[in-house]
Amino acid sequence: MDSRQWDWIVPKGLWEIARPLLPMPRIRPQGGGITGIADEAVFATIVYVLVSGCAWQALPPCFGASKSTVYRRFVIWSRAGVGAAAPGVSWAGWPPRICWMYRAWCSIRRMYVPKRGEYTGPSPVDRGKSGSKLHILPDAAGLPLVVELSAANTPDGHRLKPMVTRLQLSHEPVRGEYRKPGKLHADKAYDHPELQRRLGSKRIEVRIAREVKSSTRLGRHRWVIERTIAWLFGYRRLSPRYERHPDAYLAFLTLAAVVTCYKRYLKLTI
Repeated sequence: MDSRQWDWIVPKGLWEIARPLLPMPRIRPQGGGITGIADEAVFATIVYVLVSGCAWQALPPCFGASKSTVYRRFVIWSRAGVGAAAPGVSWAGWPPRICWMYRAWCSIRRMYVPKRGEYTGPSPVDRGKSGSKLHILPDAAGLPLVVELSAANTPDGHRLKPMVTRLQLSHEPVRGEYRKPGKLHADKAYDHPELQRRLGSKRIEVRIAREVKSSTRLGRHRWVIERTIAWLFGYRRLSPRYERHPDAYLAFLTLAAVVTCYKRYLKLTI
């Protein structure tokens, strides 16, 4: 199959990064069967669903795959941990100007959930409606390096420690040490003494946003995280959250982060 067939929806070169992460297809022990749909076509269909917000039942026929086939492989790939492994592979070897680790932001964004499921709860700021929280940890350039999901009524600080740990472990160590941000900007909700002590033990400087956000203080950096949130929520499958299972939503969320970072990579290297 011509690899340029899906360039209109999949960024050029992204399939070469994703292909080694996919699990091997199951082989029928009795043999026979029909030829399955190519994984590249299924991957392009999943990216289309992420970008357009299309329902599985309304997939266009141009991809040549049924909704059952696409959804089944999407579930298999997400349960196999493809989304968790994708960021570490896609960011490996990137120049420092693309992935600047000195300063990082940590923020949240709440979203409405029409269907109840795991990682949902009554939102304290939306009249108790069912909702979830999206936690984002980007670098100084706004590239979403780590994304997490929690219920709307979960304290924000509970997700900061695992996100920082994932940020350090998602990259290969340089000279025996894992890379880490030198300074972490966070919302007021992350202002907790235990979190500050833990980050201080890792030699990470913490700056917590206050009520006054002037252009001379932390507010002048706020636009970075707001732009990152706009990038991610530009993928129509993410907001509102349609997936009842959190693994499916996290797979879409991670794929959106990878596509965003890879587009930035192409812009700075081509």
